[in-house]
Amino acid sequence: MVVAFDAWVDAGSASSAAATALAEGGEPVASFESDVLYDYRARRPTLDIVDGRPLRLEWPELTLRYSRLAGRDVLVLTGPEPDFRWRELAGDVLELAKTLRVTQWISLGAIPAAVPHTRPVPVLGTESRPGLLKGNVRPGPEGLLRVPSAAISVLDIAVGQGGIPALGYFAQIPHYISGPYPAATVALLRAVEQHLDIELPLGTLTEEVDEMRRRLDTATALDEKTRVYIEKLETMVDEERLPSGDELIGEIERFLRERGNDIGEGQIH
Repeated sequence: MVVAFDAWVDAGSASSAAATALAEGGEPVASFESDVLYDYRARRPTLDIVDGRPLRLEWPELTLRYSRLAGRDVLVLTGPEPDFRWRELAGDVLELAKTLRVTQWISLGAIPAAVPHTRPVPVLGTESRPGLLKGNVRPGPEGLLRVPSAAISVLDIAVGQGGIPALGYFAQIPHYISGPYPAATVALLRAVEQHLDIELPLGTLTEEVDEMRRRLDTATALDEKTRVYIEKLETMVDEERLPSGDELIGEIERFLRERGNDIGEGQIH
């Protein structure tokens, strides 16, 4: 079962876009009662008005779909992150996963980080026990990291403690970018490919990655402070030196203070 929610821990919409790609054309297996999971004032349904006539409402939904991917049976749970009843939902999802004989749980996410867009997207991993991650993805970060939890982590822990091996792949998004970041979506799909030993069609994603890179390079070239800052990030990545928490916060605050306004048509800020 592959899981990603749209909201917290979905920087650049990377993980929700990856889950949507995996679920495309899949057969609905289960849905959850939206009225008890969502605050419609915070996540309002979308209304279609045609020629002055209200016709359709699209409600936020959490849905489980079944896909057959290169000979593998894959369930994809995705939708907006629920607002309410996380612990109850975690128990229900664990029960459902056992009923459907799920053998492994894979969380997908994306987080802002001090990484440059000019380098491959780094992917960090989590695992309920050592040895679950595959490829060159390492669990991290080292030591204690205390952050506000996402709903997906509540489910991940419940499933892992319930006896189903649980792991996660989390793309690191350049913190200076706003809006969708397709390079991270591709990185997560590649991680799933490697984990399941399959090949996935990327459709137009590769073209979107190239176009985004051109726009970011152009925006960077137009501003000296941004260029210098990104060069500093490149040096840290090339030297495999991760900044400390205080150093990272200080660098981000200094960069934003010096930058002031957005540049690059909303892609860099």
